[in-house]
Amino acid sequence: MTVKNRHIIPTFLFSFIFCFGSVLPTIQAGEDLSLKERLYDDWGVEFGGFFDVRAGFMLQNDVDEKDLSLGETRMQLELGRDFGDAIMNFKTDLLADGVTEEVLLDIRELNLAFFPADSLDIKVGRQVLTWGTGDMIFINDMFPKDWQSFFIGREDNYLKSPSNAVKASFFLPGIDLDLAYIPLFEGSEYVSGERLSYYNPMVGRIVGRDMIFEDEEKNRYFSEAELAARISKNIDGVELALYGYSGFWQEPEGIDPLNGLAVYPRLNVWGASARSTVLGGIGNMEFGYYDSTGDEDGRNPFVRPSEYRFLAGFEHELGHELTGAFQYYLEVIDQYENYLSTVPTGTVARDEYRHLLTLRLTKLMMDQNLILSLFTYYSPSDNDGYVRSRVTYKVNDHLKLDGGLNYFWGEEEYTFWGRFEQNSNAYLGIHYSF
Repeated sequence: MTVKNRHIIPTFLFSFIFCFGSVLPTIQAGEDLSLKERLYDDWGVEFGGFFDVRAGFMLQNDVDEKDLSLGETRMQLELGRDFGDAIMNFKTDLLADGVTEEVLLDIRELNLAFFPADSLDIKVGRQVLTWGTGDMIFINDMFPKDWQSFFIGREDNYLKSPSNAVKASFFLPGIDLDLAYIPLFEGSEYVSGERLSYYNPMVGRIVGRDMIFEDEEKNRYFSEAELAARISKNIDGVELALYGYSGFWQEPEGIDPLNGLAVYPRLNVWGASARSTVLGGIGNMEFGYYDSTGDEDGRNPFVRPSEYRFLAGFEHELGHELTGAFQYYLEVIDQYENYLSTVPTGTVARDEYRHLLTLRLTKLMMDQNLILSLFTYYSPSDNDGYVRSRVTYKVNDHLKLDGGLNYFWGEEEYTFWGRFEQNSNAYLGIHYSF
């Protein structure tokens, strides 16, 4: 058995025993109430979860000639208890993964939320953090993601990875302030070759299990920490926010020249966003400056250079239970001439400007029990893209079925989406909640 997040397992065991160990043995289900109802009525314990079975297959032969992209059974257990002046939440997944041939215990939530004042909320422990205005595009949301889950057909909420963090929210007159402190950087789950293939610029081709990407592991608490802040305010229906982040690139965007190991360079991000109703729909804009502190004004060939990032989006109802959303995204490399001067011979240089367009269409049918969705990414500068389509059918309050397609394409295999072109897949899922 492979266990994720080993360093919080002792904390989990203590919390579980403290919150629920003394309760569960004394509960005896009555004739008229289920165990779930008795837990809540007698002890204030909320209990839930689900079973999820998924299978997916590659649409073409990849470098490892894998047929399955997804083959797993997942059980999630969720518990919560209100102590009056504090709330404890616990959510964990037990996953049997047939592709990697592992059994994983993944603790997604284990936290204590308390409210020392009317103007202050604090949450301590493992939790999912998120903010920003983008739809599947993240500028000022510097919290970890799981891109492999996103690309193989797991439920969308698995794109957001949890963090071991302390979050404080201050509700001040006229403004809100959110602070998040992560004492040890964990980073995002990225495509490394173990499960999905990718383009490796060091060898100039798409690789997979024959060349698994290896990176450094952060292990120094507090000295390798992350700090994120957001100040938000609503002015006449316009949601405005300022952001700040100090930490690391969420994916390994640097190379240690001494040992060839991929590293996570230090990064500061400063940004702003606005969101409001406009032209009968909802519009949003977001900006961020990625200050890659180790790039030496673009002259360090071993570190990703600093960038400006911009996003504009608009969502509108197109018809009866049909909505559409469009986004334009732009990346601009800072000190581009300096960057070009450091590109090694034989390596393809990035363009100064990368443009990206997204389109989301969502149609509800059959009393909203059938959901048809399409999300596409297209880059006119790279001439590549990624298409995500999904059909979800809600059989009843407990059972739903879904299936979909993940399709990657690109004119060149070294571009952002082109590097994944051998990972196109289709999948089916059965989800039963309790």
